[in-house]
Amino acid sequence: MNKRIIYQMKGLYRDTFRVTGYEFGTGEKSVCIVGSSRGNEIQQLYCCSRLVKKMKQLEEEGRIADGHRILIIPSINPYSMNIQKRFWSTDNTDINRMFPGYDLGETTQRIADGVFREISGYQFGIQFTSFYMPGDFVPHVRLMDEGFSNPETAKLFGLPYVVIRKVRPYDTATLNYNWQVWETQAFSLYTSTTSRIDQNSAGQAVLAVMNFLSRQGMIKYSAPDGLSSKIVHDEELILIKTAKSGIFEPLVKAGQEVETGQPLANIVNPYEGDILETLYAPFSRVAFFVHNEPLTYANTAVIKLIQKY
Repeated sequence: MNKRIIYQMKGLYRDTFRVTGYEFGTGEKSVCIVGSSRGNEIQQLYCCSRLVKKMKQLEEEGRIADGHRILIIPSINPYSMNIQKRFWSTDNTDINRMFPGYDLGETTQRIADGVFREISGYQFGIQFTSFYMPGDFVPHVRLMDEGFSNPETAKLFGLPYVVIRKVRPYDTATLNYNWQVWETQAFSLYTSTTSRIDQNSAGQAVLAVMNFLSRQGMIKYSAPDGLSSKIVHDEELILIKTAKSGIFEPLVKAGQEVETGQPLANIVNPYEGDILETLYAPFSRVAFFVHNEPLTYANTAVIKLIQKY
């Protein structure tokens, strides 16, 4: 294992800002795995830490294939993580909306530029990321429909779902999009949680990466027979939106099968305790995403349903 500083920047009042990478194997740039880019992505950091531990073991046992270099970066935003703030601590900007970066720009642009120079040129890029809305997911792989990535390749992770989403204007400044512009096949891995650790879904995500590396011939690892992942386009998801604001009381969990007409959640009056609204399943599906904050606004997609696997 080669532990090295990917990027560093002198801090004015704090210790030097450092982005640390862990490199395994030698040869061509095969896979780069990036964890948290935001300060509340604890689960994503945890997944990478487990991968680093696993890769150290494989390397010691001589089970990394010759000619393949694998880089793992657990976090590219340790400053924000130290103070548990989602975005950059001083100006509230999102590093994952600053790629490919600019070395003479704002702080987060400079960080994105320094990191991207190091992680460009890999055959595959895997990012553990989080959704812009708070909630729990069914673990899945996500990729953009206008990119360099292949949905059939995404199936090699062995997760139940591969979600293909349309590119939106703000996507052009994300790591995933820019990886693909520079001809890296990029995949986003979503686990169940973000700001709290879920060991089961973390283990599932780590196993998915191990499956992928094994099936690409990069590591010597006996990958179990995986699921034949179901490919779904994001417009096929059924959004369950609120009509009222209030306390959100979920009645189902992510991954749970629901039947037509089944109650999914209540919206409760925060002052008087009355149920203002009950949300129902319009079709028999699987709860793919469930809002996990105690409050919700009106006209918000708090639950997303997906076809049964």
